[in-house]
Amino acid sequence: MSVFSRWKEGLSRTSKAAFGQIAAILGASEITNETWDDLETVLIQADVGVETASSILEELKRLTRAEGWIRSDQLFFSLRHELLSRLAPPPEPRFENQPTVILIVGVNGSGKTTTIAKLASRFSDSGRKILLGAADTFRAAAVDQLQVWGDRLNVEVIAGAPESDPGAVAFSAVQAGSARGADIIMIDTAGRLHTRFNLMEELKKVHRVVGKAMAGAPHHVWLVLDATTGQNALQQARSFKDAVNVTGVILTKLDSSAKGGMAFAVRRELDLPILFVGLGERPEDLTPFDPEAFVDGILPKPQE
Repeated sequence: MSVFSRWKEGLSRTSKAAFGQIAAILGASEITNETWDDLETVLIQADVGVETASSILEELKRLTRAEGWIRSDQLFFSLRHELLSRLAPPPEPRFENQPTVILIVGVNGSGKTTTIAKLASRFSDSGRKILLGAADTFRAAAVDQLQVWGDRLNVEVIAGAPESDPGAVAFSAVQAGSARGADIIMIDTAGRLHTRFNLMEELKKVHRVVGKAMAGAPHHVWLVLDATTGQNALQQARSFKDAVNVTGVILTKLDSSAKGGMAFAVRRELDLPILFVGLGERPEDLTPFDPEAFVDGILPKPQE
């Protein structure tokens, strides 16, 4: 499957559900107050966010006055441009530290452990030696799941006993990775509910312990967010960002979401790059975020 087709197929739910209504709104009809009201409603329903929707509409109204547009179909390419301008290509992940330590955080059910496996597959295929740390010690299934993936990918997994100290596992993983000449060490952490103070404090401890195991680590902290949760994920993200200095976001389950517009809210409200997105179940369906492919995938042209 081509990259374009993968994006188109993965974003079909969002395109048909929320953004699909835009095709009808931006027909060849006259621009009226109802046009603006309908556009705002669709953008908000798509989880773009109220502030982002308002700023997009303000710019479209300004252009309409300046250009003298009277037909709604004249708005399409400007809308595409406005959506695109609110996203940014992700920075290329840098692995200049030897080894580079990546802490993976997120709530239970976000697809965190599976995402780690997909990243390990991706990085291994590029010739890097990977080591995984199973620091989600409170959920035995998470450790087992990571070890199954490790066996499948021929990647070593450092794990502790059930309910052992996650900081100790993280410390051991960093030490083992350094001793074995790993290029990248990825550490899975227990899914934290952002509303549970004690659990977030424990996550901060894991972050500190990793820094004690290696000066300057973790070099990246990547937050896994479930796209199907929409705006509800933003409060989670703020809490994680405050707790452990998140450096990038991975949006999972975009193929299962009808509200992919939250990508815009993540960029505007969190000022964090979206590094990867999940467009399906296969390892290759976790792909670097591509703003143009994303916007073209969610925004059907009026004639379609």
